[in-house]
Amino acid sequence: MKILAVDDSSVIRDQVSETLYNAGYNDFDTAIDGVDALEHINEEEEPYDFFIVDINMPRMDGFELISNIRNKFDYMDTPIMVLSTERSAEMKQKGKAAGATSWIVKPFEQVKFISGIKKTLKYVADGGKLFE
Repeated sequence: MKILAVDDSSVIRDQVSETLYNAGYNDFDTAIDGVDALEHINEEEEPYDFFIVDINMPRMDGFELISNIRNKFDYMDTPIMVLSTERSAEMKQKGKAAGATSWIVKPFEQVKFISGIKKTLKYVADGGKLFE
């Protein structure tokens, strides 16, 4: 499974990378914001299977990035998990409307983070639309 994690914080990118690697996910890239993420998406020969997206980023925020991902034919149904400090119902609804599949609040516990990825993948594989 190929993952793209997008966050403007180098500390969070490092934590996500370490957590993914320790959980056995070895095929992943990171991007510093939405613009960088779209460059990764457009340059990759193999499509990504899962996205982890922050909301508050410079140049292009997570909502705009999610909308851009959803507008690409290859990614219409690809799971997108938001990883953000935002926790309000209004922000989560905005994420869902943009096309996010699930939401995890930062800071995150490694076990809960990996569980969130697995749960999101299972629901999507089962044809469901998960959002919590």
